[in-house]
Amino acid sequence: MPYAPSARWGFFPLDEELQLLPGRLTPSLEESLVRLATWMPFDKAVNELHHFTRVTMSEPTVRRDAQAAGAAYVDLQTEEVARIEQTLPSAPAGPAVQLLSVDGAMVPLVHGEWAEVKTLALGTVQPPVRDAKRGEWVVHSTDLSYFSRLADAETFGRLALVETHRRGTETANQVCAVTDGAEWEQGFIDLHRRDATRILDFRHAGEYVAHAGQAVLGEGTDASKDWLKETLHELKHGQPDSVLNTLRDMHAEMSARGADSAAAANTIQKGLAYLEKRRAHLDYARFQALGYPIGSGSVESANKLVVEARLKGSGMHWAPVHVNPMLALRNIACSDRWEEAWPQITQHLRRRATAARLRRHQQRQAKKVAASIVTALPAQSAVIPLATPQVAPRQPDVSAQVSAAPSKSAAKKSYRPAANHPWRRSPIGRARFNPSRRSGDAKL
Repeated sequence: MPYAPSARWGFFPLDEELQLLPGRLTPSLEESLVRLATWMPFDKAVNELHHFTRVTMSEPTVRRDAQAAGAAYVDLQTEEVARIEQTLPSAPAGPAVQLLSVDGAMVPLVHGEWAEVKTLALGTVQPPVRDAKRGEWVVHSTDLSYFSRLADAETFGRLALVETHRRGTETANQVCAVTDGAEWEQGFIDLHRRDATRILDFRHAGEYVAHAGQAVLGEGTDASKDWLKETLHELKHGQPDSVLNTLRDMHAEMSARGADSAAAANTIQKGLAYLEKRRAHLDYARFQALGYPIGSGSVESANKLVVEARLKGSGMHWAPVHVNPMLALRNIACSDRWEEAWPQITQHLRRRATAARLRRHQQRQAKKVAASIVTALPAQSAVIPLATPQVAPRQPDVSAQVSAAPSKSAAKKSYRPAANHPWRRSPIGRARFNPSRRSGDAKL
């Protein structure tokens, strides 16, 4: 059984030997709980856990334990980034050709807000294979792994170092960076592999071409469909400059028609400007000849599989602080790295629980020491007396004292105070006065 708090701080060595985690669950039950919560909503995880183990847990407990495990892995990865930046260790060997794709997906937050979760997908590019159905060569990527965070572009780029270093992005012979062309994505590539071959996702480029054709030939018309099919074939297998020239001619023609075609001219101009800025990323015929992928389907699938499938369910709204812990668990589960990561998580949780117990013990000891010091201090130093008013001393009745004063010989025989001594007027003196000795006192 886990350690039960008592008046004295300590631990059971058997807890460490059995690798028990904080709480009342066994290690296997705790892992099952967190793993279920990684794949399904917390309330459903409660039902599934009870079905398979007959253990009843509350939904808040499942939520708390899962988020604690995810937060532990976030801390571990952040610490690893700091270690890499400080020690600059050599990166492991990377593959011959590596796929690198980054993209963003929106998730719902509390109070009706939305935020973008950025995801990195890394994979090993395999040699092209012939697709008999389409009659084309296709490229697949294997060993996919993911890294996701709710963060700004700069922070995300820094934190993703833990995954790019682990996968050997720095040492890979060639890195193919397939993206949708966003500016923050280009900055990410500059940070992790500046010399990567940058490829604009073909489907994304085709959308700009399609919008231009529909603006001129009409949406859904046979003419626009035939034109788009021919133009995209040229873009994929021919020269991209030929397609760009076609768009330039269409823009010039729409601009010459005047105000009636201003909207069409504006649509073509937007697509043309976007593609011209990324001209070096459009050389699809050469990329395919080298065996490189030309689509960012891996990271787009990651947006759905890793992020949206768990964080974008019906009625879900996440507090920002809880997003990254869940993303961390999703990353290791969808990357098939659970067996590797879970022992690291449990070790971190145990270490944190031990540190918390020691900290509480030290605080209690400090309070005890402070209390003992206060107790040992003299009363007058421990309590600050209030200021008392100055009262003139009472003048004794000298005549009465002189008349009743005993002789020197009598004073030597007895040490009893005189009858009119102030002591006899005090409450203590009256309490000690013995009436049976009145006659004796009078003789004094």
